[in-house]
Amino acid sequence: MLEGKIAVVTGGSRGIGREIALTLAGYGATVVVNYNGSKEKAQEVVDAIKGQGKEAIAIKASVSDSKEVESMIKEVMEQFGRIDILVNNAGITKDNLMMKMTEEDFDAVIDTNLKGTFYCMKQVYRIMLKQRCGRIINMSSVTGVIGNAGQVNYAASKAGVIGMTKSLARELGSRGITVNAVAPGFIETEMTDVLSDKVKEEIANQIPLKRMGAVKDVAETVAFLASDKASYITGQVLHVDGGMAM
Repeated sequence: MLEGKIAVVTGGSRGIGREIALTLAGYGATVVVNYNGSKEKAQEVVDAIKGQGKEAIAIKASVSDSKEVESMIKEVMEQFGRIDILVNNAGITKDNLMMKMTEEDFDAVIDTNLKGTFYCMKQVYRIMLKQRCGRIINMSSVTGVIGNAGQVNYAASKAGVIGMTKSLARELGSRGITVNAVAPGFIETEMTDVLSDKVKEEIANQIPLKRMGAVKDVAETVAFLASDKASYITGQVLHVDGGMAM
């Protein structure tokens, strides 16, 4: 499905990003695993992909730093000569009620989640234009669609990602480049593992499907949008949320 494609996955060392990287590789793509924290975890993903008989490399870069993003994309182009798929998955949270939220915590989330997505899309813009093809998939969130108490900064960043997705889809559509967003709901990851069974049960009760999603649910949606099967889909937000936002 993705044989011969070069994919860049930001925040690809753990959680949803890790599963996206492994899934894209499983469908035949060569994957660039971007990370900013743990080199070891990123290398584990690369090793797992190589274990599948596919090619992968890890590149350290903070998506909140435009120079580091530029350097990362330059390195990818020097090594592979093209970028077919960009998955903007890197993100952070710094939750608090607005009255207690610091300006630093607001800025940090916007810098990574919103500006980071902007920086990455800007760097692949000309590359994909020249290729006259490409797939950009941005990770939004159910929070960016319906909001969530204590997440004003996160909701703003993820709603902004949706706005950028739709705008860039209009800019690039005539060149055969699609730009879509995926909005996960509650997904079982390391972040949810720390929750008590009672809290998990309360969360599940808010979801029409009565359960949290798996990272594979999100990764398979991303793989679909990255493939030729989704060639006539652009500017869309696919909700992978068990029905939360309907």
